[in-house]
Formats: sequence, structure tokens, C-alpha cells
Amino acid sequence: MTRLADVSPGDSVTYSRTFTTEEVTQFAELSEDEGYHHLVADQSGTVMVHGLLTATLPTKFGGDIDYVARSMAFEFPRPVYTGETITCEVTVEDLTETDDRTELAASFVCTDEDDAVVLRGESEGVIFG
Repeated sequence: MTRLADVSPGDSVTYSRTFTTEEVTQFAELSEDEGYHHLVADQSGTVMVHGLLTATLPTKFGGDIDYVARSMAFEFPRPVYTGETITCEVTVEDLTETDDRTELAASFVCTDEDDAVVLRGESEGVIFG
């Protein structure tokens, strides 16, 4: 777990995850996004992971430092499939302390096993206290 005291502009943290068919099915039920491509396996036995499920990777950093996002922007250049390991690098772009909170801006890039970008974006928000 990363702590706010350990974070400075320019710092990066990396997380990796491999999504399973069970996780995609659970997310489809929860989100009610039950598109065929998320629920029926292709010839290789994989299904396409929801973009917003993939987008949970950069939110792990926010959870680690108790960050509340005010805005998030995503771009999904390539699909993600179950069984692929996705690595996400989150970079702190700006950190501003005020009397009652810390404002933070971050960018993130997620890549697949071939180092192809599958998700990129940015987020701005606050840490209270």
C-alpha cells in the first residue's frame, strides 16, 4: 500500500492483473452490460473484458491513498481479453496541499503482454484530511 506521505509529483506506481471469465461475468451482471462479446467465448476460449472493468486497474492507486476522484477520462485504443496480463502505470502529475485537503492529478497507461496500450487516461481529485 502506498501512503500519501510517500507520493510526490513524477512518482509512478505499477500494478498488474489478469482478468478471468468469471470476473467478466460478474461485472456483466453487476453493470447490466451483457453484450455478446463479454459473455460468449471466441474460438480461443476468451471473452472481451469490459472497458470499465479494465479501468479498475488505475483506481487501485486511488484506493491505496484514499483518493476521491472528481474526474476521470479514459481512452481504450485496444480491447482486453480474459487471460491477458494487463500492467498499469499510474504517474502523479501534480500534488497541491491546502488547509483541509490535498489535490492530486494523475495520468495512467495500461498495456498488454505485447506492450500495446489498451487504456490511457487521467484523473483529478482530492484526498481529505
